[in-house]
Amino acid sequence: MAITIPASLRALLPARWRRRKPRVAVVRLSGAIGAASPFRPGLSIAGLAGPLEQAFATPHIAAVALVINSPGGSPAQSHLIHQRIRALAAEKKLPVFAFVEDVAASGGYMIACAADEIVADPTSLIGSIGVVSAGFGFDRLIERLGVERRVHTQGEAKAMLDPFRPENPDDIVRLKQIQADVQDLFTTLVRGRRPTLDPNGENLFTGAVWTGRQALRLGLVDGLGDARSTLRARFGDEVQLVMVAEKRGSLVARLLRRANPGSTAGLAGAGLADEALAVIEERAAWARFGL
Repeated sequence: MAITIPASLRALLPARWRRRKPRVAVVRLSGAIGAASPFRPGLSIAGLAGPLEQAFATPHIAAVALVINSPGGSPAQSHLIHQRIRALAAEKKLPVFAFVEDVAASGGYMIACAADEIVADPTSLIGSIGVVSAGFGFDRLIERLGVERRVHTQGEAKAMLDPFRPENPDDIVRLKQIQADVQDLFTTLVRGRRPTLDPNGENLFTGAVWTGRQALRLGLVDGLGDARSTLRARFGDEVQLVMVAEKRGSLVARLLRRANPGSTAGLAGAGLADEALAVIEERAAWARFGL
């Protein structure tokens, strides 16, 4: 257990004991963003608010480091996490570093942009600044099975993009408008946080990704390297990296927390099935980047 000596007493200690080693709080942000399922939560403001508060409140730190490895996900959760990091950085007056491992794509890159500096591995994948919506159409399948779809709504757009009915061109127009609005927010955020981008250079907002080396040339990142070596170079070889863990709990614990006394087995079975689907969806998100 670390013992903090009051400043008034530290002055009475020998000089070699008074010097405090620099410290950096480190938060790891790994995984898809958003609630993949009730039993397999992804990165979200609900799960990260505590660890982020703890990181910025760590005593005697010189900075906060974010270690990011995310293929993206929910735009809303990405933006909420970004905003919380910026608010805490301003409140505590601390610099923020982002270190990219495999991927900081889409919402993962939006979170990285909350940092004052972004450092990537030369082989990291950076970018995917765009908006995507994906789903399946089952209307022909239920027709073959002889199933009749019955939907009753108040509001003509209430059943928009129903996967059990043929696509409605008006729904697609509406979806494109929503995507365009989210994309405008995303690009504005990136331009505001990344003043090194060349306004007359390559279009970086097509949803494409680049390696860390390419991203450095384009101004999407500030340097190449890893957290340990970069922070040692910045704050000295004696810098202490204080890891702050996200408290998510085990699958069993999450299942039991949500189970009613009389139906634990049923909920656990449903949770495991939900977990399996969430794993498939998350693997698909990583697979977009060959991972």
